[in-house]
Amino acid sequence: MQLDGETLLFPVIGDPIAQVRSPRFLTEILHRRGVNAIVPPLHIAPEGVPAAMAAFRGMQNLRGLVVTIPHKMASLGYCDAVSERARFVGSVNVIHKDAAGRFIGDNVDGIGYLDGIAKLGFDVAGKRALLIGVGGAGSAVAYEILDRGAAHLSIADLDEARRDRILAALDERFPGRVSAGSDDPAGADLVANVTPCGMREGDPYPADPSKMHKGQFVADAITKPEVSPMVAAARALGCATMTGAGMFEAQAEILVDYLLGTGLPPVPAAEEAVAAV
Repeated sequence: MQLDGETLLFPVIGDPIAQVRSPRFLTEILHRRGVNAIVPPLHIAPEGVPAAMAAFRGMQNLRGLVVTIPHKMASLGYCDAVSERARFVGSVNVIHKDAAGRFIGDNVDGIGYLDGIAKLGFDVAGKRALLIGVGGAGSAVAYEILDRGAAHLSIADLDEARRDRILAALDERFPGRVSAGSDDPAGADLVANVTPCGMREGDPYPADPSKMHKGQFVADAITKPEVSPMVAAARALGCATMTGAGMFEAQAEILVDYLLGTGLPPVPAAEEAVAAV
């Protein structure tokens, strides 16, 4: 490992931060590509984000960052340009700082989640899905589920106002294929949790395992514990499953591409992006 005055920084920011897998794995990918860079974890509370973002702009060897809970939606507003996907879902999970110092944001959470499921043999096209949670990551997963051809998506979220905003936006883009849901997974081919529920001992199940059956695919986004209580309960029923590690591993190379500025999706001019945000 090289660590010197020329080392580039691509921090991951979140609150909490202990659960993230990014620092080790993304740093390893960067090293394999011959890039002298590290991905340090930064524990930043919501009230500290404005000062942090201002400081990041002034750090010449900081070339991008990864964003995790709960900063994905707020971070959109600090970008100078964002992809169409990020603007639609209202959040970013990765930011590239270009040669001009612009922050260019995207959200690849949905790609990672659905790519991870696909690698395990489940194709969402033509299927019915239940999604629990439409925060910064969940909204991206919702978009990707429908964009990949799901027949119908039901969405449950404790924040009903947020849920309804996402439902309205998705219905405009994918008319007639979305509705409000609950923790009842009956009738769903895919049961997807994209909330922190299950990270702490005593958390309730995001979806009721007593109403699951072995023909369903059950996926979770949390990475700590490695096997969430909901995934463990689903496996006991014979369900095929994906842990949060599967989601992260599926998008890790994409995150590194974005941090390095390769393969960026088309983004509007900076002034257009700011107006859209």
